[in-house]
Amino acid sequence: MHFDLITILGPTASGKTKLAVSLANEINGEIISADSRQVYRNMDIGTGKDLNEYSIENKQIQYHLIDIANPGEEYNLFNFQNDFFKAYDKVISNNHRPILCGGTGLYIDCILDNYDLIDVPINISLRKLFEEKSNEELVNLLNTLKEVHNTTDTIDRERIVRAIEISVFKKENPNKKNNYPKLKSIIFGINCNRELIKKQINLRLINRLNNGMIEEVDCLLKDGVDSKSLIKYGLEYKFITMYLLNQISKEAMTDNLYTSICDFAKRQMTWFRRMEKNNHKIIWLDYHLSLEDKINKINEYLKF
Repeated sequence: MHFDLITILGPTASGKTKLAVSLANEINGEIISADSRQVYRNMDIGTGKDLNEYSIENKQIQYHLIDIANPGEEYNLFNFQNDFFKAYDKVISNNHRPILCGGTGLYIDCILDNYDLIDVPINISLRKLFEEKSNEELVNLLNTLKEVHNTTDTIDRERIVRAIEISVFKKENPNKKNNYPKLKSIIFGINCNRELIKKQINLRLINRLNNGMIEEVDCLLKDGVDSKSLIKYGLEYKFITMYLLNQISKEAMTDNLYTSICDFAKRQMTWFRRMEKNNHKIIWLDYHLSLEDKINKINEYLKF
């Protein structure tokens, strides 16, 4: 059975990177990250880049789409899809096997479902019409234009407006399409019960807070990254920024972080289950399996 791509997904703190690196080492692969925040430079601890994990048995595993944008820059789904196919072509030209690895469901979907994303210019006149409209009115308009999968499109005003702008442009330009190929991927997921994931999240959070995550956010602020941008990145960057701005206590920061990351993991699994309902077969690997056993199971499928 031929596959163009191997995809490894799972909730946060489930060990995706370590598995993907080990697999890449076994099958002569390179990793393409599907993480919406790891694209940003100097956001290392909070995004869990774990770059040290890409070195295995004295060999450096090549990775892509990590550290490619500056904090505060706009990086969106359209950018990701373009950058993914550039990275994909590079991996193929190296005669290596591409492994898409990450937990951002929308990024994974846009590749596996070949979203028809096109370059949409800013519509100044349309934006002026929206200036006096409430967020609720804009969300209602967006819902009449498209099926909304990304909930952040309905929370942040800038993203609501941009989503409408894109939908209107597509309706006015129905013949504009991207030329990316439809890739066939075999998908592996790491399956872990909620209580264990919550335990892993707590242990990882304590470790990161004790090993420079607060200082990382402080450096970003001191380097001139706008606090509003950091808060938009959510989770670690949101609550630590609020703490550093004296908007919440350290205890509230820690409590909110733990709860929010657990909720995020739950949303990730909901997304992956929805992928299955949309005819994406995910081969689930038990979290408790050793790394070697996980690799062996993957190789069994790759040999078909």
